[in-house]
Amino acid sequence: MNGIAWMIVFCEIAFWVVIVLGLAVRYVFKRHTLGLLFLALTPVIDLILLAATGVDLYRGASATAAHGIAAVYIGISIAYGKQMIQWADEKFQYYVTKKGTKPLKRFGMDHAKHGAKGWLRHVLAYLIGAGLLAGMIYFINDSSRTEALSGILKLWTVIIGIDFLITASYFIWPKKEKASANLRS
Repeated sequence: MNGIAWMIVFCEIAFWVVIVLGLAVRYVFKRHTLGLLFLALTPVIDLILLAATGVDLYRGASATAAHGIAAVYIGISIAYGKQMIQWADEKFQYYVTKKGTKPLKRFGMDHAKHGAKGWLRHVLAYLIGAGLLAGMIYFINDSSRTEALSGILKLWTVIIGIDFLITASYFIWPKKEKASANLRS
């Protein structure tokens, strides 16, 4: 693995570490401001990855799949970051502090609408990541050095199409609530 691939691994680990630290400090130690400070570090992690990728390419490295995945990671992190923190917050409150409401399981049209919102968020991530990929391709201006980036962009385009089909299927075949064991007897 090259340095950018290791940087992606580091950033993903750092992302979840600062979230867990932020939630633990916030709810277990009752230090809300310090917890918020930890949670606010998540965009800094994205900036570190963006800077590392930019510097590597600026120094003349040929773009690899890792550089493309870095753009995907940043797009997803920006588009989904707040939602991932809210998800972790709900789970932490319910399962660790034993407070808050049980995380909601969605069914039927509610599940379909939630899936559609997720797909729209995926489109936002795609636009951000594709913009970064297109920017790298434009600034490098050497197709032999950016082949991997073009490949990542094409693959992600197919993935977003598949995600759309899956999301549309939720409206055609809504997710049904499973019958509980009590109703079967």
